[in-house]
Amino acid sequence: MYKALNYWVFGGFSGEKTPYEFIDWAKEKGLDGVELTVGDALPIDISEEECKKIAAYAAQKGIGLRSLASGAGWGCYLGTDDEEERQKALDFCRKYLQIGAWIGAEAVLIVPGATRVAWDDSRPVLRYKTVWEKTVQSVKELLPLAEKLQVAIALENVWNRFLISPMEWKLFLDQFDSKYVGIYFDVANCALTGRPSDFPELLGDRIKAVHLKNFAENDCAGGLHGFGDDLLNGVVDFKELFAELDKIGYKGPFTVEMIPFCRLPDLVLPDQALADKMAAQVATL
Repeated sequence: MYKALNYWVFGGFSGEKTPYEFIDWAKEKGLDGVELTVGDALPIDISEEECKKIAAYAAQKGIGLRSLASGAGWGCYLGTDDEEERQKALDFCRKYLQIGAWIGAEAVLIVPGATRVAWDDSRPVLRYKTVWEKTVQSVKELLPLAEKLQVAIALENVWNRFLISPMEWKLFLDQFDSKYVGIYFDVANCALTGRPSDFPELLGDRIKAVHLKNFAENDCAGGLHGFGDDLLNGVVDFKELFAELDKIGYKGPFTVEMIPFCRLPDLVLPDQALADKMAAQVATL
């Protein structure tokens, strides 16, 4: 297993630590790789020269950069009927894919949009059909670039009231006849409405990358506070999940993404102690 950590727990949402510091820390902790974030660790206007410098430094240290992440899709949707916003999202994703290619990533995480964001009243409520059709349109427009760069568009299953079950994901992804479109499978995000272990059998090689975290079913189902600060505490059965991923021959990255909403309203990142804890816990899986 290629085991990595997402940047946010180590460097925060404001880019408080450099990619080089993150790589050094990952080497010290015995991780296989790191997941840098675009908009935080890496500015969207980063140069090819700087990306290749970071990639060379990581290679020298023996640290992989197999995936990139970004939270930009929450505020600028590919799946919106606001054409001006959709074009901005497309422009971002084109630059994002290029950064992925420069840095040597296999996949970039993209949030397609949402029918409703419960914690952000500023975002519009959209019809499911609209988000489906506009996301399909946007992915088809991005796909030629993704194929040229050989970087996969990995749409993440998130709490966006869209593409909730593995069957919905299968129907959605089967529209694209390309290995450069798939799911960035977050094993805890789906635990509210289903079982993570059901996804691999149905999605197979459409799974381009995996985020590891856990989820507690508080009050029977759970809420935002169900995302804890302990990878091993929750309903995700990692043994069963990994067995299912083995069955489909998954060889992609396993990256811990630790944003402990259980700590709200006192959530503060970066958290060096939590980053250290995650490195120790993922080593046990």
